[in-house]
Amino acid sequence: MEIQKLKYFYAVAKHQHVTKAAEEMHISQPSLTQAMHLLERELEVPLFQKQGRRIVLTEFGRYLKAKLDILLPEFDNLPKEMQQMASKSNKTVKLNILAMSTFVINAIVNYRKKNEDVIFDFEQSELKHDCDIVITTNGSKEAHGSNYVKRCVKEERIYLAVPRNSVYAKRKEIDLIEVKDENFIMLSSSRLFGVICNKFCSMAGFLPKILFESDSPVAVQNIISMGSGVAFWPEYSWGKVKNKNIVLLPIVNPVCQRDLIIDLHERMPKSEYAQEFYEYLLKQLKCSV
Repeated sequence: MEIQKLKYFYAVAKHQHVTKAAEEMHISQPSLTQAMHLLERELEVPLFQKQGRRIVLTEFGRYLKAKLDILLPEFDNLPKEMQQMASKSNKTVKLNILAMSTFVINAIVNYRKKNEDVIFDFEQSELKHDCDIVITTNGSKEAHGSNYVKRCVKEERIYLAVPRNSVYAKRKEIDLIEVKDENFIMLSSSRLFGVICNKFCSMAGFLPKILFESDSPVAVQNIISMGSGVAFWPEYSWGKVKNKNIVLLPIVNPVCQRDLIIDLHERMPKSEYAQEFYEYLLKQLKCSV
């Protein structure tokens, strides 16, 4: 069923006058009449009947017009809606954040101050592939992906965060085995960074005594500042320590570090901001491709 035939029918049904409908649709009256006959044959029901010199809608015609009252405006709006959707998609940067989420969210906030129309759509899923930018680290399935167009790998050192009033606070560096009896505040073991930190403890020869697990780096920081334990602190992902009650110590054994991996992917429809934001992230991280 051709949409043009339905539009011709709707004009005739609205005016219940073939001549007026033909004038509105810029078509000859015979051509319009023929189109209505073809539509009736296609639907196998009568849509109009004569009533004196006028034509009126049959039961089937009234039903079809009622349907088209809703459908035709929606159909006519489709081009505009598609254009709006394309415009929104072009301004959207899709992110899959599997590492350094605090760093990336802060970067998004600062980037939007100068680019107010950009839209960020982000999630955390190793199964998600339709993204412009993927941020991950060692041990993630995404870290081994090969369908990126640009990749930056930045080595990140992992420090030990200790309370300023602890016996370790004045040390220049520390061996991880020295704190095997201390309480650890850790990110949840369901988080990739938590898994990595547990691995460091295993390499040092002990299982950490976990006092508290959290999904929030801010919560970890606050508990350390209270003098309740020690924690691992990623150099870039969590940024500089702003709490004066926390001291960061380099860990000399084992070597505690990981690779931060930032990938730029090709996605359709293409985002006009993806490349620029990717370069902005690299600049903030002081990372070169």
